[in-house]
Amino acid sequence: MKDEDIDRPQAMKIRQGIQDAMTYSLPDKKFSPKNIDLVEIDIELDNLGWNFHNYRILNLTDIHLGQWINPEYLDDLIDYVNTLNYDIVTLTGDYVSYVIDGYDAALSKSLKKLKSPDGKFGVLGNHDHWMGSEKIREIFKEANIVDLSNDVYVLKKNDDELNLAGVDSCTVCADNLDKVLAKLKNGISTILLAHEPDFAQESSQTGRIDLQISGHSHGGQFIIPKFETTPFRGPNSTKYPVGLYKVKDMIQYTSKGLGTNSFRIRINCKPEITIITLKNKNKRKIEIE
Repeated sequence: MKDEDIDRPQAMKIRQGIQDAMTYSLPDKKFSPKNIDLVEIDIELDNLGWNFHNYRILNLTDIHLGQWINPEYLDDLIDYVNTLNYDIVTLTGDYVSYVIDGYDAALSKSLKKLKSPDGKFGVLGNHDHWMGSEKIREIFKEANIVDLSNDVYVLKKNDDELNLAGVDSCTVCADNLDKVLAKLKNGISTILLAHEPDFAQESSQTGRIDLQISGHSHGGQFIIPKFETTPFRGPNSTKYPVGLYKVKDMIQYTSKGLGTNSFRIRINCKPEITIITLKNKNKRKIEIE
């Protein structure tokens, strides 16, 4: 689907006009690790090869560069990420909000600086399409990020393999799950990157995906204490707005993301960097001689 065929939100030009003013009027524009929620979770997968046991996936999502997050903040955030312990980086969309001109070079610079031992892989979000998907895909190429939009990449470690797949944004009807399913290698675990968490309703029906990683919701930007959920749920994030879910036999994880949209306020809902450690759920046999 071409960008010009995608309906954009109303008042786009107005939002573009005020975005820079909002971002640079903030009193606290600098990144600090104490303001980030580094979420580490273990997830057991069926058919996970032992060479991928304890494999660490670092996920970043919803940067929304230019709206509250400025280039200096992102650059410092990437420096912090590069100090963490992980094997691979996944990115699940919305790198910009309502402006890309003037921010594309900064986004490319920061994402190119992002380190990852086993590669960087990403999909696009709805805002990326509204602002121009071709520009984001070009930034992916410049930053050596594999574009997994409706595609599959098979990770290999010694004799074991792992499907890493992605779908394009379903908000703009750019997703093509059938194309992904046709490319999946059978008999190994599959991880799906999907910007919108409620895509889990569709992906879980296939019985071929073990884990879906998403963003989009920003955790509702308000999480109810003790209940660890949010009353504020937008389109395509009404069912699985924040955290860990079991959807049929598939695990769904929704990150709170890094940036915000419209309102900067986050209550009990810090920006999030996620590290998912994969686990083989079977007990390993140890040969005793």
